[in-house]
Amino acid sequence: MSTAHIDTFILDNMPPEELWPEMDYSVLPELAAYPERMNVATELLDKMVADGCADKPMIYFGDNIWTYTDLMERANQIANVLVEDYGMVPGERVILRSGNHPILIASWFAVLKAGGIAIATMPVLRERELIYMMAKAKVNLAISDIKLAEDIAAAGEKAEDLRDILYFGGDDAKSLDNAMAGKSTVFKNVDTSADDPCVIGFTSGSTGTPKGTLHFHRDILAVADTFIRYVVKIQPDDIVCGSPQIAFLYGLCAYMTDTMRFGASTVVVERATPEVLLQTIEKFKATVCFSTPSGYKLMLDEIDKYDTSSLRLCIAGGEPLAPAVFHGWEEKTGVRIINGLGISELLHIFISASGDDIRPGLIGTAVPGFEVRVVDDNFNDTAPGEVGQMIVKGPNGCRYLDDIDRQKAYIRDGWNLSGDLCIRDEEGYFSYEARTDDMILTGGYNVSGLEVEAVLMEHAAIREVAVVGSPDKDRGQVVKAFIELRDKSAAGDELVSEMQNFVKSQISAFKYPRAIEFVEELPHTPTGKIQRGALRQLERERAEQ
Repeated sequence: MSTAHIDTFILDNMPPEELWPEMDYSVLPELAAYPERMNVATELLDKMVADGCADKPMIYFGDNIWTYTDLMERANQIANVLVEDYGMVPGERVILRSGNHPILIASWFAVLKAGGIAIATMPVLRERELIYMMAKAKVNLAISDIKLAEDIAAAGEKAEDLRDILYFGGDDAKSLDNAMAGKSTVFKNVDTSADDPCVIGFTSGSTGTPKGTLHFHRDILAVADTFIRYVVKIQPDDIVCGSPQIAFLYGLCAYMTDTMRFGASTVVVERATPEVLLQTIEKFKATVCFSTPSGYKLMLDEIDKYDTSSLRLCIAGGEPLAPAVFHGWEEKTGVRIINGLGISELLHIFISASGDDIRPGLIGTAVPGFEVRVVDDNFNDTAPGEVGQMIVKGPNGCRYLDDIDRQKAYIRDGWNLSGDLCIRDEEGYFSYEARTDDMILTGGYNVSGLEVEAVLMEHAAIREVAVVGSPDKDRGQVVKAFIELRDKSAAGDELVSEMQNFVKSQISAFKYPRAIEFVEELPHTPTGKIQRGALRQLERERAEQ
């Protein structure tokens, strides 16, 4: 299939097709009907405008309302800025840096309209994290909220391939806002192949360096035409809200793909704390909510203060959903939370259940379009009730950017190896047990313990450190650092705060160790490796006492 990409860096650095998982689009009629040429911006935005959504609200943001036409016209203006003023060509990479904001959504569509590849990044990322992503993807342009200029400007100075940064929210002559004002609201979308990459989602791996997961134009539609169409069933009159950032693939899908595929509307909030999200539900009469199990748990503490009677669907992803949270939410709202398990490599959720099919404490069954198995070390199916590694295949699958070793490790016999330990019962329902690597799942965020260790080891007072997940009733796990100091007498609360602030200054704040324990010596194997498993076991035993 002929690519539209003129800049072929991403295509040249994809894994060879023999290392891809099997991706079958014949399993559902919606997927089988996808054309060979497809630009997802055309499908989700331009066609929706043409097919009756032109004057319908698409985005609620504070007191502002953008219709589908408003979004299309602004996206067209930004696309014209990128192409006419900055020479963008199909295949180039544009990094996006903002909290949830209409301009972020418009910019994402603009990049795709121009045949580019969008890389949305969390506003909490710091300079060193941005530098890594920019170098890995050879990012050409950046669009950022002016409020977040400091770190991306510093990173941009060290990014060899970056031509320029466009800031919005400012009033200087070079601002994106001013550049848009002089541009046409019409843009001819690039005729991309359905298999042209259009999104890179970076996610931390167990080695501490982020993985770039590649997604095609057709992948973006497929997640809506499987999980949302068959399980969640968003309707045109729905108003969607939620807590995740658009920079998370979960949030990107929720507010854009999942909403727009079915002609619904969305409310975006720059930072949706539990209380802000409850206020949002009440103010906008939201009918669909996407959050994490931790988010729902925290909202339960405040829910009696707000009117949530408009809700009809609630979706939870990112971590296991405790039955107590499920029942508590249902008691307060009458809504049964749809739990789901997904991974960045597959873009969205592929195990779930809704309505009467929900069984509290279990994730659900394979979403239509996907096959999911639980296997032992020999790749044989485990017996019902036995723990094994979950493997999955479907219309989407893992393709890492410039990372052959990880690609080979993630794919086996056409299956994606999720890295999750699960149990499958006789009726095909899955329960989540644990990760197979060192990732820490805290409040819906994945944190690499090794990444946090690498930062802490830059602190002069530390001799050795191990970072693990410690059980926590509110967040699932918290990041905990076991630290051996060079000077044992320096241990104390003041040093704890200093080290926590040091981590926050270097990487995203959610990754900092909420707990620090100073030890005389860390446990080691006979070969000198730190026994992180022993520390995790210690924390589990302490939690059970």
